[in-house]
Amino acid sequence: MARDLIKVTAGLAGLAVGLTACGGGETASGADGPPRDGGTLRIVGSSDVEHLDTASVASVGAYGLARIYARTLFGTRASNDFNETVPVRADVAARLPTRENGDISKDGRTYTVRLRKGVQWNTRPVRAVTARDFVRGFERLCNPASPSAGKGYYTSTIKGMDGFCRGFGGVDAKDAGAIADYQRKQDIEGVRAKDDETLVFKLARPASDFLNLLSLPFTAAAPQEYDRYVPDGRDFRQHTISDGPYLISEYKPGVSYLLTRNPAWRQDADPLRERHVEKIRITLGQDSPETVQGQIEQGAADLAWDQPVPTQAIPRLRDDPRFAIRDTPNNSPYLVFNTRSPNNGGALGKREVRRALEYAVDRSALIKIVGGPSVAQPLHTVIPPGNAGYATLKHYATPGESGDPAKCRELLGKTGHAALTLKFPYRTNSVHKLITQSIQQNLAACGVRTELTADTGGSFYSSTIATPAKASEGRWDIAAPGWTPDWYGNNGRSMIQPLFDGRTYGPNSTNYGGYDNVQVNGLIDAALTAPDASRAAELWQLADQKIMEDAAIVPLLNRAHTIFRSSRVRGARFVPTTAGYDYTRLWLTED
Repeated sequence: MARDLIKVTAGLAGLAVGLTACGGGETASGADGPPRDGGTLRIVGSSDVEHLDTASVASVGAYGLARIYARTLFGTRASNDFNETVPVRADVAARLPTRENGDISKDGRTYTVRLRKGVQWNTRPVRAVTARDFVRGFERLCNPASPSAGKGYYTSTIKGMDGFCRGFGGVDAKDAGAIADYQRKQDIEGVRAKDDETLVFKLARPASDFLNLLSLPFTAAAPQEYDRYVPDGRDFRQHTISDGPYLISEYKPGVSYLLTRNPAWRQDADPLRERHVEKIRITLGQDSPETVQGQIEQGAADLAWDQPVPTQAIPRLRDDPRFAIRDTPNNSPYLVFNTRSPNNGGALGKREVRRALEYAVDRSALIKIVGGPSVAQPLHTVIPPGNAGYATLKHYATPGESGDPAKCRELLGKTGHAALTLKFPYRTNSVHKLITQSIQQNLAACGVRTELTADTGGSFYSSTIATPAKASEGRWDIAAPGWTPDWYGNNGRSMIQPLFDGRTYGPNSTNYGGYDNVQVNGLIDAALTAPDASRAAELWQLADQKIMEDAAIVPLLNRAHTIFRSSRVRGARFVPTTAGYDYTRLWLTED
């Protein structure tokens, strides 16, 4: 079985993360004994995913779900050792391209990727996943119905991708036939199926992180049947097709998922996943992390879907082998300003107003809410520790990380916007309501009134803050999303580009606040064309500093993930980019 990997050396010097994974679940290979097949894994949580279509997935939960039914050319391996999760490994690709094996051209602009045999769709009859299926996956990235939040990665890297995407914008977003017709008639110059088992990528410029980009779920293979449906539409969501270990056999939107074994999947053709449990049932609608935790401890559930361990439970669980704190170096949550809001006379579009509000937040209170200093550290930069381009800087520092309401009031008074009223939607699951209420109190001490609106995690991301029309209408002013990098290692662009490139602003964009600065855009381009990773890291750091000078966001916390498993879960191995265990690797003891 091929288990090729490439060490991503650039940026690894920054992986001395400030938080150290601890607690139970340290299941090195064989520590739990031989795996047992069978049983139903029971997962309980709050919100449905914002997008189920792999082309437009945009959250850690969706990433974790996609991992088990949709496969990419490359990927990462689940592990409770953070550093083992960083290297890029072959998935559907038979091997990793290198200059030495001839699959990367001398100028770094052409990549040849050969597919492994035995990867199959669960169609009737079963058929092989082909290079054309991957081309279709790339073509779907910028569809007008549900474009990928990560499309900027590819339009700035792959030859002809930008033009292909611009042309797609004129197609009727509600017409599945028109969408499929555009894909059939228009080609992406830099993505070509040489034959059924060979892909050739042409890059506009060399990109040292290109294999990382090919590991993201956006680039998963897409079967020809997907042409029948509007991307991520209601009909699509009922007709997903799998080339992974499990398939979605039942989906009730906002209520539940049932995943069962995919009969077309073969272990000898999958170097990253396994398959042990018979079924996976995900039950949604439970917003209380305390209730979810109780169900897991009582044996009624096995894992939480989108809830960390309740803060008050952490002290008593520290020595419990079922509990763990896992490294997920991130900017989560952060406070984003809707720079396009017309409310308050367009106040949030003014840098001086945003700078004043930077001083309002009490990070020490937020750290207590999420579980204390063993779980989170205060963050003052866009890029958190453990990511390329991080610098130890404290923009808008306040005494004891407790905020400075007096300075906030003083600076606001100088802007002529001392009396602000801000619309503040928040996610109802986990501790997001408590975080929002804490920030509300901080802003009140600064003389700023807030109007809170409850929102489910799914609609918060898919509709409320990711819809430009709602931003320009002033439906919201501030929000507290979170951001976990799409990959680790050589990952400078995975923080800056998706969140702050003003040229990618539009539907499903993760540049939620509509921030656009020509200097930052220029630094992004310079970093992407840098001669080496160290120079790229310097440029990402400069972009970070400029974004913070503009006060586009208020970084809040670099937060680890607290996770708990039931007594019957074994073989639990963590995937940082999904903030969860790999469902395909774990197994269950006897009921």
